[in-house]
Amino acid sequence: MSTSIPQLLTTVDSQLRQIGEKILAEERITPEEGVALFEKGSLAFLGALANHVRERKHGDKTYFNRNFHIEPTNVCVYTCHFCSYSRVYAHRDEGWELSQQQMMDIVKSYDGKPVTEVHIVGGVHPKMNLEFFAELLRKIKEHRPELHIKGFTAVELDYMFRKAKVSVTEGMKYLHAAGLDSMPGGGAEIFHPDVRNVICADKVDADGWLEIHEAAHNEGMHTNATMLYGHVETYAHRIDHMDRLRTLQDKTGGFNTFIPLKFRNGDNDMSHVAETSVIEDMKLYAVARLYMDNFPHIKAYWPMLGRQNAQLTLSFGVNDLDGTIDDTTKIYSMAGSEEQSPSLSTAQLVSLIKQVGREPVERDTLYNEVRNFKDVDINTIELDPSLN
Repeated sequence: MSTSIPQLLTTVDSQLRQIGEKILAEERITPEEGVALFEKGSLAFLGALANHVRERKHGDKTYFNRNFHIEPTNVCVYTCHFCSYSRVYAHRDEGWELSQQQMMDIVKSYDGKPVTEVHIVGGVHPKMNLEFFAELLRKIKEHRPELHIKGFTAVELDYMFRKAKVSVTEGMKYLHAAGLDSMPGGGAEIFHPDVRNVICADKVDADGWLEIHEAAHNEGMHTNATMLYGHVETYAHRIDHMDRLRTLQDKTGGFNTFIPLKFRNGDNDMSHVAETSVIEDMKLYAVARLYMDNFPHIKAYWPMLGRQNAQLTLSFGVNDLDGTIDDTTKIYSMAGSEEQSPSLSTAQLVSLIKQVGREPVERDTLYNEVRNFKDVDINTIELDPSLN
């Protein structure tokens, strides 16, 4: 696709041509240029440029990992209008609350299986405090020391730290010492207050979210970043969000990947808001790859998009499809995502990637390569228990 870019640049207006030339020269684009890409860039134009950047950084390599999720609770003290997952604390009988033992039972159910990561994230439950989770982390590490623990959004951590009356720095040091290895990127939503005050006014703001991730980076931990798109935000709000992340990444270098998350309107207070089209989804991924020039990876969360659309993103800047997940997350299935029982075997993920001419590479959480499946036959994977 990249060989057609010079010809493609001759078919667009002068502003898009200048932006395209900057991207080809590996020069940073401005916020105004980012908005222009959304407003004026065709799907073909954006896809060609994003794929060029993706292949410049990673070739055909497409990453995945073998992971499972623990969702401690869907009871939450906050009321986010886009959320189909949580149940307010006053009605906690409608939700679930897992004990430490129940969560350890989940961890132990993967004994002997070749998973590399447990992802822990859920609602903000007032009784599941800093010490509760620190103790859980210690138990997991005692049971399986090599298992990477990626846990807790900045929203959960903000509440834990404030309740425990510790600073952000103190709280991050405490959890890191207890066994927390990295952080997911959830809770970012849209940073701009004009949007945040509409969709999630009562939880940690943009500055607080960024402060927590910066503290994690300063502690030597890597984190991810997300953006919930496709609801009431404008293109300018999206670029503002990406720009704040890009600025922090310039400062710390601690982000691994950027994960756009599509708003799903099932069973929540924003069900009247129409969802974005697949075309808009692909444009978003492409612009993200072009704008987030200092983020190594762009991830598409396949349970949210569905398998075919996730494959499509691999031509629009994406080089990571998340992991096997093993039917252990409900956050998006409860909102009407494409995958209601999100689980793929290693063989299925490898096949998904190979079907679109990409190179499947299993990674760990920090993007160290575990195994390249480029030349591995699918039947071999299916017959080898150590690979599934």
